[in-house]
Parts: sequence; structure tokens; C-alpha cells
Amino acid sequence: MTDYRRLRVALLGAGAVGSQVARLLLKHSGELADRAGATLELAGIAVRNLDAPREGDLPRELFTTDAESLIVGADIVIELMGGIEPARTYLLQAINSGADVVTANKALLATHGPEIFDAADQVGAEVYYEAAAAGAIPIIRPLRDSLAGDRVQRIMGIVNGTTNYILDRMDTEGAEFADVLADAQRLGYAEADPTADVEGFDAAQKAAILASLAFHTTVPLESVHREGITSIDKTMMDAARHAGYVVKLLAVCERLGDESEESISVRVYPALVDRSHPLASVHGANNAVFVQAEAAGNLMFYGAGAGGVQTASAVLGDVVSAARRHIAGGVGVGESTLANLPIVDIGRVTTRYQITVEVDDRPGVLATVAGTLSDGRVSIATLEQTVAGEDAATARLVIGTHKALEQDLSETVERLAASGVVERVVSVLRVEGD
Repeated sequence: MTDYRRLRVALLGAGAVGSQVARLLLKHSGELADRAGATLELAGIAVRNLDAPREGDLPRELFTTDAESLIVGADIVIELMGGIEPARTYLLQAINSGADVVTANKALLATHGPEIFDAADQVGAEVYYEAAAAGAIPIIRPLRDSLAGDRVQRIMGIVNGTTNYILDRMDTEGAEFADVLADAQRLGYAEADPTADVEGFDAAQKAAILASLAFHTTVPLESVHREGITSIDKTMMDAARHAGYVVKLLAVCERLGDESEESISVRVYPALVDRSHPLASVHGANNAVFVQAEAAGNLMFYGAGAGGVQTASAVLGDVVSAARRHIAGGVGVGESTLANLPIVDIGRVTTRYQITVEVDDRPGVLATVAGTLSDGRVSIATLEQTVAGEDAATARLVIGTHKALEQDLSETVERLAASGVVERVVSVLRVEGD
């Protein structure tokens, strides 16, 4: 057997992902040593409660509640605790002690990423975080390394499995939001408090990370426009299906303007995607990220966006990379966030829309609606009218627009609602994926 150098690995957290990482580190230690060029010794697993029930049959002697002592002397620290504190403190301690760190903590990176990357840069350590966005899908390395010599123009992705599961079942089965959410919670796809998923917080954190990498610009979480899916109902899904679309919660990161005056937009919202687009065929709890680059063209990354063993795969890939770096020596590769492109407000984004309104069914209404849209610099591409009320006194208009400025569209919809002919604005959905 090859006599490899031994590297001490400290694991913080033993939840669904952490327990799988520990299991695989122990089970495949020989293979991992051959790939990494070093023996990866699991020095211990820090947890809050030694007696909490856990998946897998892990040796009890590995567990400790003393994370700080475990970090001391570790070559690689894997943080899978989640949350901001004490994860932030432990990561900074690990970095300052000379360890490389591996994390799947999207919330921490989205809020304190610059601080953590800065600390690593100061001591020549490296931060690995492939599992922080889109689970098992390899997207961080392609953006950070493979496409580093290209200009990424746009990222459009389904990066939250819970919301994709909900919207997919609403589309394919005609189910109601509340019923599918309850099923998702029962199956473990959604938490008892699903706010982070259904209100778009989880997707916004991942969008901030992806945009920072793609555009070499620090993207604060508060700069990400966020909308959730709680307003999506069966009627909206039926209308989307009838028009040839499917509703998906999308993270959109986009480069705007020309090279002389560039900016970026980062946003998360439910949008209509044409059924011919690759993202429309992403079903269940899967994730997919569609990347458009100047030279490479269109690229798509697809797979499991969550799950203990799936996410553990991405974590262990990072561990092997960190081990190889330790063996090779030298300083870590810092984050490239020197472009400092301005981040624009959602109002300056241009896209297409589908507006659904209920109006009085009487002569002159269509002319008023069309005039209001025209005055607001919003051009009609398609228009469909159906009877909305049982007494035929109300009609429903589904208006597809050409590309329009978000600010113009928003102001125009407000004028439509106050026009005297519109009874109710049913929905306004953006159309993405042209």
C-alpha cells in the first residue's frame, strides 16, 4: 500500500448531509486517499447534542460537543451546521488556524462571503463551497474555473427543489398549492416552516453566490430582488398551460448594457417558461442551471438539487480538492470579485410579460386597455378574451406583451387597475427563456 501523508479532517454538523459525509469518508477511505494523494483521517464530528438521533451507524467516539478543540490541528474543516452563528465564528477560526474549509452554507456565504473569503486570502487558505448552490450539480467550479476566461452573459436556473416540486405537481396534476405543500412537508421536501423555500429566500441566497462568481462582483443578498410562489394558484397554472408555458421559480443573473457601461441584475421570481425550453422539462425536486456565455454559448447543468447523499457527493469533491492543494502546497486561489459592476434595481430590467385582468364586458373596454398600455410604452403581442363571470358581465383578458421596462410595466398595471374598466388584476407574470 502507498504510504500517504495523513490529513486531519474535522466535521462540524451531523445532520442529513453531515452524517452521509462522515459515512462516505469512512467507507471509501482507501479510494479517497488514492484520489487525493493523502489519507483523510476523520478526526471528529462536532455536534450540539451527543444523544440526538442520527442517520447511519457512526462510531460514537467520533462525536464531540467541543468544536473549537476539534478545529485546532485540523488540515481541512467541513462546516455543515447551517445558519450564521456559530458557523461563521468556527469557519473564521479554522481559516486563521491555517485550515482549508469546505462548506455548504449558502446563507452564510450570501451574507458574510466577502469577510470569509478575505480572511482566507490573508492567510493563503482556500474556501470550497460547491454544495452551497444546487446540491450535487457541479456549477461552482465551472463558473469559477472553467468559464473564468469567458464572459458569462446570463444565468437562469431552478435552484430550489421544494418550489419546483410544488409547481411541477400543480402543473402536471392540476393540484392546489396548499395541498401540494402539505405533501412536500410530509415527504420531507419542505420544512415545517416552509418560508425560506416558498418565499424565495433560499433561491435568492444561491442567486447571490452564482452572480458573484459569474460576474466577478460582490453581490450582497439585499441587492437580489425576491418574490416567492405563494400567489401562484390553479387558475394561473391553467392559463400558463393554455398559452404553452410552465411556471417555474427562477433565479436570473444577467449582464446588462455594453462593455462601456455594464451593470448586472440579480432576481428571483416565478416566471413563465416556454415548454420548448430545457428548463421546462425539469420535474420533481430536481434543479437545473442554464448558463449563456459569450464564447462557450449555451450550457445546462442538471441534477439533484438537494438530498443528504447527493449533497455529500459535492462536499467530498471539495474535500479531495482541498487535500490535493495541501499536498501540492502554495497559497489558495482567492475569489475574483474585482469587476465591481453596479447592481441595478429591478425597475431597469427589460423582459416580456403576461398580464391577466378581469374587465367589464362592454363596448370600448378593449380600446381603453390598449390605450393605457400604449401610453405606458407597453406593446401588446397577443390578446385573448374569455368570459369570466357566470352572468357574462365580466370578461377575462390575457395580454402578452413585447419586451418592456419593468418600471414602465409596473406603472402601467397600476393605471389599468385604476382605469374604471378593470375589475381586478388577476396576475402579472414575467416571461423568461426566449
